[in-house]
Amino acid sequence: MNELELIKNDPWLEPYRSAIEGRYAYFLQKGKELTQNGKISLSDFADGYLYFGLHPTQTGWVFREWAPHAAEIYLIGDFNQWKETPEYQLQSIGNGVWEIQLPAEALHHQELYKLKVYWSNGAGERIPAWAQRVVQDKETNIFSAQVWRPAVPYQFQTKKFKPNTQPLLIYESHIGMATHEERVGTYKEFTQHILPRVKADGYNAVQIMAIQEHPYYGSFGYHVSSFFAASSRFGTPEDLKELIDTAHSLGIAVIMDIVHSHAVKNEVEGLGRLDGSFNQYFHSDHRREHPAWDSLCFNYGRNEVIHFLLSNCKYWLEEYRFDGFRFDGVTSMLYKSHGLGEAFGSYGDYYNLNQDGEAICYLTLANQLIHEVNKNAITIAEEVSGMPGLAVPTDKGGYGFDYRMAMNIPDYWIKIIKEKQDQDWPASGIWWETTNRRADEKTISYAESHDQALVGDKTIIFRLIDADMYWHMSVNDQNMTVDRGIALHKMIRLITLSTINGGYLNFMGNEFGHPEWIDFPRQDNGWSYKYARRQWQLVDNPDLKYKYLGDFDKAMIHLVNNKKNFQATLVQKVWDNDSDQILAFRREDLLFVFNFNPVKSFTNYGFLVPPGKYQTVLNTDNPQFGGFGLVDESIEHSTIHDPLYEGEKKEWLKLYLPARTAIVLTKN
Repeated sequence: MNELELIKNDPWLEPYRSAIEGRYAYFLQKGKELTQNGKISLSDFADGYLYFGLHPTQTGWVFREWAPHAAEIYLIGDFNQWKETPEYQLQSIGNGVWEIQLPAEALHHQELYKLKVYWSNGAGERIPAWAQRVVQDKETNIFSAQVWRPAVPYQFQTKKFKPNTQPLLIYESHIGMATHEERVGTYKEFTQHILPRVKADGYNAVQIMAIQEHPYYGSFGYHVSSFFAASSRFGTPEDLKELIDTAHSLGIAVIMDIVHSHAVKNEVEGLGRLDGSFNQYFHSDHRREHPAWDSLCFNYGRNEVIHFLLSNCKYWLEEYRFDGFRFDGVTSMLYKSHGLGEAFGSYGDYYNLNQDGEAICYLTLANQLIHEVNKNAITIAEEVSGMPGLAVPTDKGGYGFDYRMAMNIPDYWIKIIKEKQDQDWPASGIWWETTNRRADEKTISYAESHDQALVGDKTIIFRLIDADMYWHMSVNDQNMTVDRGIALHKMIRLITLSTINGGYLNFMGNEFGHPEWIDFPRQDNGWSYKYARRQWQLVDNPDLKYKYLGDFDKAMIHLVNNKKNFQATLVQKVWDNDSDQILAFRREDLLFVFNFNPVKSFTNYGFLVPPGKYQTVLNTDNPQFGGFGLVDESIEHSTIHDPLYEGEKKEWLKLYLPARTAIVLTKN
């Protein structure tokens, strides 16, 4: 085996060469096995969704299900009064596969159906594993599969689309929460009302949560039951396709939050015991149940499970034209312990035989497949342990993700807000946390996602302002707590965005400081939707201060957007001083200067920078963004020659830096 670039680029990995090469060899061996030693492609292998499930034929219908433990299977539904009848009985065709062929008149569009499965010591109704449409009865709350063959299938208007990843600017979204009304929002409403906001704000991607069907709305979509069915609570498949098509016409990529790390335990709605066995899709021993998530863990060592999950990846790319995936819960997949109770304090923690080699192999195969199906696809790993190689290409010995989430950054912001007084915020510490990453891996930086907004936690703005948000957000209301919160909210977001090396993410509404937390309807809150929505009227109201935060977010996003390949430019620290709480850094001709000091403003504060003239292009203290207007943005700042630094080609730039202010200057 040739030396893997992953090891070559990081000498600290050398002691673990055998483990890394062994993991990589297993991936190659499994790929050969699945592709019949190269006779077919991995994409061909992942065509399971075209074979299993319900499909029209030239003469009628065919339905297939893999259920190796089953003794008998019937289709039951509206078409036979939900009774087991001989004409709807499936036949075993070998290898655990069951099949039935039906005439065209046997099934009709929108009819409901399920499987009635018998096994050696029991029976039960089941929703097919490969069902592409699942709906819930509004009165009984019972889920059923649904025949979905509209007379006029959706026709995509945008034929070819290539995501803009220079940089990737993600607007994380939840369809149901995207309405201001106290109810579940729809795909159509998101298309009509939210996509235009995303476009205007300058984001070039939306990452959509909770697409795969899930029985419990409050799970945020993370307890999936039907992996091939787009959640019907938001609308029809055509509605979702229209959303994606419209986004593409606006130049916006659509990334799906995909859940392959676990599955809901439900047996009637989900895969729990589809054929009566415990080990069809999941582990059957102590590894079957996730100890923290009350869910089931896939057995990635079984080829049929790999087939199911890889086919799922290809299905969403091909059928709906998603532009890629954010894989949820990757840490849980990488380790037999699911990462629970692990410190991950040294490289040895990544190679201590606690790793799940089969899950790692699956993730690597998934990335290879996704980029084989669509070379421009985007894959992002939600992973907290820092496993080396996660966002390194597979041919270099990595796991193949394009990006990993920089999960240390939001954790740091929460920690510093909770534990340090404003006068103790360290410029050097902020610099370290926002730029600390592996040189060979791209990351998605973010100040907060949906995680930081869940009930029991607080968003950044709510940690900063808290109850004063309820009473002092009028533009005519002067309040020191609100002023502080607005100033720091802007600075936190600007430094998180301006230090990226791949992309940036924001959860919808957080850009304008959406108040309060997220709490889905549940028994404890009277099944209320009050906190499971986004109050767009707050940012749209010119009399409220939310507009300041929304306008600043738009300005900083557009600033980065207007700099070609911003994410690839070198981040160079110019100065940091913890006692002054000043931090300055450059990215080519852009100079970012932060004064985190809560009380001290500085006159003629000097930095050594490339000679020239500098003009302010963004200023958090601008009254347009809720600031005090202490910076004169019309002044062109010229550097001052110093013979001591003649050979370094640097001169002094001296600026006025108001307290709790960040400014961005460009070299003319």
